[in-house]
Amino acid sequence: MAKVKYYYDPETLSYKKIKVKPIDKIKTALAVLVAGLILMIWGYLIITPFVYSPKEKHYKREIDNYAIHMELIQKRLTEYEKRMDEIAERDNNIYRQYLEANPIPREQRKAGFGGVNRYKNLQGFENSDQIEAVTKSLDNLANQIYVQSKSLDEIVKLAEDKENMLASIPAIQPVKNEDLKRMASGFGMRMHPILKYRKMHNGMDFTANKGTPIYATGNGTVVKAKRSSTFGNHVIIDHGYGFKTIYAHMSKMNTKKGKKILRGDVIGYVGNTGRSAAPHLHYEVHKNGKPVNPVYYYYGDLTPEEFEKMLDASHEEGQSLD
Repeated sequence: MAKVKYYYDPETLSYKKIKVKPIDKIKTALAVLVAGLILMIWGYLIITPFVYSPKEKHYKREIDNYAIHMELIQKRLTEYEKRMDEIAERDNNIYRQYLEANPIPREQRKAGFGGVNRYKNLQGFENSDQIEAVTKSLDNLANQIYVQSKSLDEIVKLAEDKENMLASIPAIQPVKNEDLKRMASGFGMRMHPILKYRKMHNGMDFTANKGTPIYATGNGTVVKAKRSSTFGNHVIIDHGYGFKTIYAHMSKMNTKKGKKILRGDVIGYVGNTGRSAAPHLHYEVHKNGKPVNPVYYYYGDLTPEEFEKMLDASHEEGQSLD
């Protein structure tokens, strides 16, 4: 049963029943409804950020997972960049130093991508900073890998050239120690045995029995194999890299012009042809067109003691055999 409400009328000094008009009831109901709606909207706006629908929860989990994965990728990229730095360090300070090549500047290895903003399309998202940072790291790492790859290609070629160079440089005696009678004359001013005056002796004389094998001292190509009045039967080998060697006074040549020679190949035999006073090999080393002392190019088959003995003998004054 609805409660009846009264009000006090001071004129009649009595209580009278309050009569509510239908329109007032409608207004009151509407006011209550509007207030309720306002409260509902206000509550929704406050609570919504903290309460997600199942779909929103799913998307949020996906975004959070992507963020974690991006963070892990960034850490791995940092590790890879560290490994690339270590490779670059070895490249510059070991490989390139050994092969006598200029190091690659750090600025070139770490060069970024200039010009327009390459990452504009990555901006405007919730994790744009993280995505852009990872993308930049990937681009920089790709550039470092490219630079290092080109460097390794160059190093392989340099190593091949170095191997060829080491095999080509005159590095052994042209006559074996056990076949030698003695080292008759070294590089320097010597008395000529036939002309009887002091003149520059541009090589070394090795005395040995006639027919003793003579060995090429490095890889190369025979550019001359002929007889002359001065050198008699002689062979000249071009080793490349500015080196040539001359083998003179042979009794017999065992090669011909244009032939490819390997270190240790027998190219002739000791003799006494040409302007020679006794059977021996006259041997010269030329570097960039100038004769140099051959004694410094026997590191390939002499012990330190043998080298010292050879060095002392090469400095002794005396008469050459040619």
